[in-house]
Amino acid sequence: MVGSTHWIATASAQAVLERGGNAFDAAVAGAFVLHVVEPHLNGPGGDMTGVFVTADAPSAPRVLMGQGPAPAGATIEHFRAEGLDLVPGSGALAAAVPGSVDAWLLLLRDHGTWDLGDVLAYAIGYARDGHPVLDRVSATLSLVAGLFRDHWPTSAAHWLLDGEAPAPGTLVTNPEYADLLDAVVAAGSGAADRRQAIDLARAAWRERVGAAVEAFVRTPHRHADGGDHAGVMTAADIAGFEASYEDACTATFRGYTIAKTGAWGQGPALLAALKILEGFDDAALDPSTELGAHTILEAQKLAMADRDVWYGDPATEDVPLDHLLGEEYAAQRRALITDTASHEVRPGDVPGRPTPPVPTLRTEYATSAPAGSLPGAPTGGAAAGVGEPTVEVPSVVEPDSPAHTGATRGDTCHIDVVDRWGNMVSATPSGGWLQSSPTVPGLGFCLGTRLQMTWLDEASPSALVPGRRPRTTLTPTLVLRDGEPLIALGSPGGDQQDQWQLLFLLRVLVGGYTPQQAIDAPALHTTSFPGSFWPRTWTPGGAVVEDRLGDDLIAGLERRGHVVTRAGDWALGRLSAVTRDPATGLLGAAANPRGAQGYAAGR
Repeated sequence: MVGSTHWIATASAQAVLERGGNAFDAAVAGAFVLHVVEPHLNGPGGDMTGVFVTADAPSAPRVLMGQGPAPAGATIEHFRAEGLDLVPGSGALAAAVPGSVDAWLLLLRDHGTWDLGDVLAYAIGYARDGHPVLDRVSATLSLVAGLFRDHWPTSAAHWLLDGEAPAPGTLVTNPEYADLLDAVVAAGSGAADRRQAIDLARAAWRERVGAAVEAFVRTPHRHADGGDHAGVMTAADIAGFEASYEDACTATFRGYTIAKTGAWGQGPALLAALKILEGFDDAALDPSTELGAHTILEAQKLAMADRDVWYGDPATEDVPLDHLLGEEYAAQRRALITDTASHEVRPGDVPGRPTPPVPTLRTEYATSAPAGSLPGAPTGGAAAGVGEPTVEVPSVVEPDSPAHTGATRGDTCHIDVVDRWGNMVSATPSGGWLQSSPTVPGLGFCLGTRLQMTWLDEASPSALVPGRRPRTTLTPTLVLRDGEPLIALGSPGGDQQDQWQLLFLLRVLVGGYTPQQAIDAPALHTTSFPGSFWPRTWTPGGAVVEDRLGDDLIAGLERRGHVVTRAGDWALGRLSAVTRDPATGLLGAAANPRGAQGYAAGR
């Protein structure tokens, strides 16, 4: 079974399963297709995180770590010397070392069964022969066309047809990327075995990408702050990164074990919210009631406050997760939830540790760029394409609308796969979307902007430090019970990823919903914390809801003090999931109907 955010990726992964490949072969094939068909939401220059179990070790969830660190030249001093107080939301200066491709190839080497050329044939085919461009890709390109024409000519040459965005449904190709993948496959053609072939391909990828990136980013180009800056990425940065595996971070909830990434991602915040909510009666855990929606929003605020104050890369920062996910601490946090909405950021204390400072709280952010200096931004406030891509791109962009000035909400891609043997993987590839930074000649893609997760504040656990991983928002999930995997799930959505997954888990594990019912049900999330993406603003007491929750429930939230934004009936969440019943071996899958793009398939 496969569930993903794009039907072509699901179809490709399912084709691998049909031909005898396992879940890891299928996930890698689907992921490389996502690079091609959802280029506005992820790319080979980005990153990914995955969590998986193998049929041989079903009770031992592992994390696939594809989050590259900050380059050697990415120092707080350098950014401040460039006149910056935040890491920009677009431009190569914001790029972490690309990690996605190496991570997928590592997973294929160690847990897949197919040869690399067979796995990549799907992506190479769609890149070389073409695929129908999504309406959202077309709309995104329309938003950034001026930026491309005026400041990013390599992106204009790659994406615009006669200077304009291609119409939805137009067959588009990416021959440069197809050529690159062909060359990577060819690098392993003389290997003694499959494992060596993939390692040779990984080395060829680093060498070709590193040389092209270093040569290109040294030329200053427009960034989200309105200034022109050179990137700091070098070939040595790219050559020095290798993806890796880690034990998953886990917590229990109502007899289930939930597996997430470590504190270099936001994954433990979902675990923290579950531990806080575990002490409430079932009636307070139903997101479709006023009490449940309120309680969940308040728990999320507390979990996110700890995320923003305590989380960082454990390789360089001691993160006290044992305390933050402990029963006693959860009870202390639970006691802070009252009948009214909090408008504060309230991190907790850790005994014997000074509490790091709360990040700067801004409800709005203006750059120093002169009015009219940024394409698509009449006030000079933001460049189109900054931050993380939009959940919904309007078909018509009014001159003064947030979309026209580059305002963004989180989104990315996701894929889940389970096979007949019991292998299960959940993965969230992201970064390197086409509007991140200029297209690198010879590669067919651009670098990501994950360093915008970091702060230019030495006291923060998420401070920008060379070699340190930014605290990514990518956060796939596995659910186990009695040592057996039951569900793999995840969602695009930046800061909302774990919030929407929390709703799913509560509805399935407590409410008795099927996975598809849980995905279809109306969603909500809080914005009452500093955003992870440039310009890192917040809405005190903010709650974003789907209108389908109902006027009475929404009015009840407003009476409790929530600052409510209605998002429309079907606007929030792009979850997918796969399931396995350990008793029968029966497999299942579910996907998001919003946007008519996600797809679940299997047999």
